Amino acid sequence: MKKHIVVDGAACKCKFSEDQDATDVLVVKSQKKHFANDKGANKKLISTTKDINQTLKNGTFGKCTLQPTSSGNNPCMVTIPQWYDPYEKVTLSNQGKILIEDSKAGCPIGGPKCIEIFKHGQIAEVGSQQMQKADRDVLKQINPLLNPDELEEQLSDCY
Repeated sequence: MKKHIVVDGAACKCKFSEDQDATDVLVVKSQKKHFANDKGANKKLISTTKDINQTLKNGTFGKCTLQPTSSGNNPCMVTIPQWYDPYEKVTLSNQGKILIEDSKAGCPIGGPKCIEIFKHGQIAEVGSQQMQKADRDVLKQINPLLNPDELEEQLSDCY
């Protein structure tokens, strides 16, 4: 099964967060050269195993269940010392391995693999190539107001 590459803007969550729905956004700081998921190759930086330490936007998943006090759990303060299970076959110019949606991170409090990728950060973009391959009858059934030929022409003008 194919795995998605993790990019800037991916959502992460910790299994020890008091609020299991709490997420934080991954910010790629380790490199500025390698992009994925956009036609212009200039929007979504690829995340690597070098994206460590303070690499989450808010730096917290709320309150940490591994830090109880008499007045409740202490706030989580995320520091990522290491990533686990990257895509091993490619090393980018920063000497980091590419993170994929199954990669996990460790935390000094939670230990190895306590932080997981919740959403990989990639967003589907429709381009002229997808329009050329699309079944016109299916497109008309999905959206009868859509003119596939006109849309394909507009998309080809954009790229």
